[in-house]
This record gives sequence, structure tokens and C-alpha cells, in this order.
Amino acid sequence: MPALSAERVSAGYGRAPIITDISLEADLGTVTTIIGPNGAGKSTFAKTLVGILRPMSGKIRVNDVDITRMPGHLIPRNGLVYVPQVDNVFKRLTVRENLEIGGFASRTNTPGARMDEILAIFTDLDKAKDKRAGDLSGGQQNLLAIARALMIDPSVIMLDEPTAGLSPAYTDVVWNQIERISKLNTAVLVVEQNVERAIKHSDFVHIFVAGSNHVHGPAKEIAALDLASIFLGRSVVG
Repeated sequence: MPALSAERVSAGYGRAPIITDISLEADLGTVTTIIGPNGAGKSTFAKTLVGILRPMSGKIRVNDVDITRMPGHLIPRNGLVYVPQVDNVFKRLTVRENLEIGGFASRTNTPGARMDEILAIFTDLDKAKDKRAGDLSGGQQNLLAIARALMIDPSVIMLDEPTAGLSPAYTDVVWNQIERISKLNTAVLVVEQNVERAIKHSDFVHIFVAGSNHVHGPAKEIAALDLASIFLGRSVVG
């Protein structure tokens, strides 16, 4: 049973759908990445999964629980958390206080112990736990947003372009942490613009083109395709 299952999901911001009949699965212990050209519907799909947008049709399940019409504030309690690309930390609060807020929705009663676990993973944050989030670098802020989402021990974490605007060196740091998170038996679903990074660090890759899931498969198989043609919508996949 996949940790996350989306079946023929269509959604948009008005009457006309931006994404149409998209199906996707993500398993525990894996990194699944969505790539594609601008306007392909990647972020729209992410927002639909986590309840920011309501699907026009289709089903979304987390751990075999139907969350399709679930109120957005209840979705994290059912195992799916979301880290947006921007405005993803409370900049006036310290690292520790940001993590405490993340623990409010925890399904356990030991947020302090969970914080210790998280800071052991994110050692840069551990060293800066008493700093205000606004004083951290952009890369550290992105890591803090991910760490805060992990405070509730989710089954699935959805990351929307977590490396956008970062230096190559810190991009490596973020992707290494993403891989480490997946090995903690979490399903990690990433929207990413950098195709090379996505293929290098992922187990499975989905390529969205013009609002559809154009082609998908193991990262090694996707790497062998003519990606330039696919991004232009010219590739016919059997």
C-alpha cells in the first residue's frame, strides 16, 4: 500500500482545470520528484494534495485514508505535511520556537523528545536553535521549514521547490537532507525545477507537461529519455 495515492486528480483555480487526470503514488522510504516546464501544473498539484485547492475530480489517499474532501487543517494529522516555497518560517521566532509550533499538531505527547530527534538530524539548526529564523541564511530557513514539518512525524512530506534560489553548495545540503529523511521511512514528494538534481537524488520521477503526468518511472529510466523533447510535449510515450 503506498503512503500517498492520487488517482485521476483534476484541479484548477476556476472552472477550467489546470491539471487533468493526474495519478501518482509515493511509497515510504522513497523520494519521488515532479519536474516539468513552467506552467505544467506542478505546484497546482501539490496544493491540491494538501487541501489548499479542492480537486474537481479524483481521489487522494494517505495511508489508505481518503483525504480528498478533508479540511486542510486536518490533513497533517492524517500524515501529510506541506512545505511551501516561500514564507515557510516564522522569521521573528527562534529556531526552537518554530519547531515547537510544528509540534502542536503532533500525534504524540512528547514534542520535546521529537525536537531532540529532529535537531540531531539537522545539525546546522541545532547549532542555531536560539537564533531568530529571520537571521538564518535562505538555505537554513528552508531546512527549518522542513524540520518543522517533520515535528509531527508524518508519513508523507510534500516539498515545493525546496532549493529554489539557493547556492549550488547549499542545494547539495538540502538534497542530502531530503535523502536522509526518506531513509527514516518517510515518503518524500518534491516539486523541483532542476532536472539533473531531481534525477540524481530521486527514486522515482514524474514529468508534468501541460497539466498532465506525461511520463513517469524510476529515475534511471527517466534519465535515459529525450527530456528536451518531453519538456516541449513532443515525446510520445507508449
